[in-house]
Amino acid sequence: MSFALFPAVDLRGGKCVQLVGGVPGTEVVALDNPMVQAERWAAEGADHLHIIDLDGAIQGKRINAPILTEIVQKLDLFIQVGGGIRTRADAESLLDLDVDRIILGTAALENPRLVEDLTGQYGSSRIMVALDVKRGLVTSEGWQKVLNEKAVELGQLFERKGAGSILFTNIDVEGQQRGIAISPTKQLIKALRIPVIAAGGVTTINDILSLREVGSDGAVVGTAIYTGRLNFRAALKALKGD
Repeated sequence: MSFALFPAVDLRGGKCVQLVGGVPGTEVVALDNPMVQAERWAAEGADHLHIIDLDGAIQGKRINAPILTEIVQKLDLFIQVGGGIRTRADAESLLDLDVDRIILGTAALENPRLVEDLTGQYGSSRIMVALDVKRGLVTSEGWQKVLNEKAVELGQLFERKGAGSILFTNIDVEGQQRGIAISPTKQLIKALRIPVIAAGGVTTINDILSLREVGSDGAVVGTAIYTGRLNFRAALKALKGD
């Protein structure tokens, strides 16, 4: 696939939010009506969308499911969804809703066999595993629990289990609008054959082009496009070489 730019619509308490380092209470952005925000990015040229149910990720309950369902049903975009997908039933409900790709985090880390089972049923292209890293170690449970595991080893494990792609988030720079840390992402890309989508700290067009240059298949953009630090239309044009 060509390099994909994913505007983020993160859901918390029925709002579209952006947090610093994933910490509740650090909202840089808190906007009513996430559907309006999703439609905004579609109108600005997005053909991909990244939706995370933060309440689901932190509490393990998908309380924003109705909002998510509305977005998926109304917008004709490639949509990947994560947050609170803790069971096979959770995963199947989203895949049967025709979400293009689900993102498994805690569930995959606790039960790698789930990845194998779901890819066997739905195909690897629809199953992504999230590796969210803080100070070099992978986290789970909405970034609250730090594991004694590194991204490269886990990425290789999930590649063997059949995952079609990896979402790699550098929590250390997430939401800070200070740019990316390219080295950890580059290291993971080199270690894997499957696509890696990068997230965390993407603030400028140069950040996006740098990720593409090191072999990332896409990037998630969040806080910077909501605060105006990054012009989404301009980023799309830069990727096209306009």
